[in-house]
Amino acid sequence: MISIDRDDPARSDVQQLLHEHLADMFATSPAESVHALDHSALSAPSITFWTAREDGGLLGCGALKLLDSPAGQATVGELKSMRTTEAARGRGVATRMLRHILDDARARNLRRVCLETGTEDYFAPARRLYARHGFTECPPFADYVPDPNSVFMELRL
Repeated sequence: MISIDRDDPARSDVQQLLHEHLADMFATSPAESVHALDHSALSAPSITFWTAREDGGLLGCGALKLLDSPAGQATVGELKSMRTTEAARGRGVATRMLRHILDDARARNLRRVCLETGTEDYFAPARRLYARHGFTECPPFADYVPDPNSVFMELRL
């Protein structure tokens, strides 16, 4: 049975998965277009981090970063660090993680969830996943700037 729970991004198996994620991002996109976070950045107070596990084995991870709002109450979240292990691909882990994060965002009364992903073919499965769940392209948000290597998406909740 697959369970999704809050977790520590500094755990050794999670660090390895995040290292693979960052290596793939830098191999696929120019350095200035890589916005993936390492385990220390994912430990920030504004970020909630989850892992999907089966019998203790790591299957994937994902995070939700609360973005600042002028009134002090976050109304927008950013999806970060969605990644599944190679062995878990094709098993619906990313879909389960995405649904879990969106449920959490709704429980926090966020108005929308945004994300940034790449334009390269490598990122096509991710873009399809997000589109299947209602995400649509949007302008850059937060501190992002227009980038030909980035696609910005949002889901209004």
